[in-house]
Amino acid sequence: MPKMKTNRGAAKRFSRTGSGQYKSAHAHHRHILTKKTTKRKRQLRGTTTLAAVDVPAVRRMLPYD
Repeated sequence: MPKMKTNRGAAKRFSRTGSGQYKSAHAHHRHILTKKTTKRKRQLRGTTTLAAVDVPAVRRMLPYD
């Protein structure tokens, strides 16, 4: 049976933490920032953990992580 291929787009967006969760960047922090409040932009910095409902899909895309 052939090896499973890693989805390269997902590999660039998600990474595994030590405890087995997945982390990613926040959405809505790339453009059209002028209308967003300073508080909202500040809270979109950094990373967040993936919601539990999205984990199975990401796990399928990243079989070796």
